[in-house]
Amino acid sequence: MTNEKIMVLDFGGQYNQLIARRVRECNVYSEVYPHTITLEQIRQIAPKGIIFTGGPNSVYEESSPKYSREIFSLGIPVLGICYGSQLIAFLEDGDVSSAPVSEYGHTDIEVDDPEDLLLYGVSAHTVAWMSHTDYISGLPEGFHVTAHSEVCPVAAMSCPGRKIYAVQFHPEVMHTPEGKTMLSNFVYRICGCKGEWKMDSFVSASIETLKKKIGSGRALCALSGGVDSSVAAVLLSKAIGKQLTCVFVDHGLLRKSEGDEVEAVFGPDGPYELNFIRVNASQRYYEKLKGVTEPEQKRKIIGEEFIRIFEEEARRIGAVDFLVQGTIYPDVIESGLGKSAVIKSHHNVGGLPSVVDFKEIIEPLRLLFKDEVRRVGLELGIPAQLVWRQPFPGPGLGVRIVGEITPEKVRIVQEADAIFREEIAGAGLENGLGQYFAALSNMHSVGVMGDFRTYDYAVVLRAVNTSDFMTADAAQIPWNVLSKVTTRIVNEVKGVNRVLYDCTGKPPATIELE
Repeated sequence: MTNEKIMVLDFGGQYNQLIARRVRECNVYSEVYPHTITLEQIRQIAPKGIIFTGGPNSVYEESSPKYSREIFSLGIPVLGICYGSQLIAFLEDGDVSSAPVSEYGHTDIEVDDPEDLLLYGVSAHTVAWMSHTDYISGLPEGFHVTAHSEVCPVAAMSCPGRKIYAVQFHPEVMHTPEGKTMLSNFVYRICGCKGEWKMDSFVSASIETLKKKIGSGRALCALSGGVDSSVAAVLLSKAIGKQLTCVFVDHGLLRKSEGDEVEAVFGPDGPYELNFIRVNASQRYYEKLKGVTEPEQKRKIIGEEFIRIFEEEARRIGAVDFLVQGTIYPDVIESGLGKSAVIKSHHNVGGLPSVVDFKEIIEPLRLLFKDEVRRVGLELGIPAQLVWRQPFPGPGLGVRIVGEITPEKVRIVQEADAIFREEIAGAGLENGLGQYFAALSNMHSVGVMGDFRTYDYAVVLRAVNTSDFMTADAAQIPWNVLSKVTTRIVNEVKGVNRVLYDCTGKPPATIELE
């Protein structure tokens, strides 16, 4: 792997993980760190560049997250985004004030310095995504304005001699069309990166690292059959072979027939030489989840029960040192990084119990985004149909059922979801969607079926378009497809009399309902 790294300092903004994602799209490795990291730690990491993220605070508030001005003395290029730009101005004795007019959404930007390295090649009149109530009202000494908007006099500024750059808008989001050009300019023209971050180097380096870490030890892999755990399993099998045992926990919260499908791929008759164990634990999960309605509590129960089952299997196998999980970077970010808000804990991150009966938990994909995981899978030779399989959360249908989980609710979701997937495939839409599924609301409503009054559940259909699963737009499914799906679900799935379509993007929603 490469030693080149762009450090993203997290000040609590909602798009922080996207910054790292966009930098990686430039073939430069990037990782998010809490703003509490010390200067000495930064020196040891020796990043090629540092990006200050956005955040919801005002820099002049005493409780706002800040950083020492000494960071500018390290000689490492710095880019500030939104709150990060205001923080640069604040630290450098510029002025930050409440903006007379707040900007939110698409904003026309005028580039004042086309020779500026950050804005090099950007159109003179461009569009950017703004989201701020404060703004830089006075330039710090040594800085000059490189772009402005109608109501924001310092939409971008720079101090080229010290390699410090700042933008009031968000170049990391897709709503800033030329944002990728700006970030590419930062990592290549300003930071001098070579772009050595490639999946093939990640695979070979990871296999060697895993061989050294595990040695002659034995590992137990938490295999769900989803993309992430499947890639983790094959990566580990390349590293340690028969020292790996894959345990597939069928918690009764899988999609229709999925347990048998997973066993067909990874079991003894499948193409991989894996030690495979299937644990049928549906009744155990239903009992643990009985009466539980709070989403975080459900996730934590599911996560802890996963670990306990793995511990039991490890004791049966004997002398297992490591637990392997398919945790990926969005799981880590959403479960909380430093002092950032926890969006939702993931069963294999925030849902882990404090004590587990393993020497160490290994998460070889922990720093990869979903599309990077897929590329690793293809690099490992995993069949494309498995690599591009529909994503499925570790807690399974537990996060697609609002409220208490019961066998009857699971049956409803499984049948409705199977119909939805079947009709999406029949319409030839499956390859154009990032994720799609049926979920169950906790709402009952009056309906009429034949000559009888019903009072049944409402199923929620969700489909999104996304490249990285950190942001998503609701997919515009053709009405004739939705109509056919609705008719089939109401007629074929007992207990349902209403079907809804979720039109909400991420943010403000998450992709899953809980």
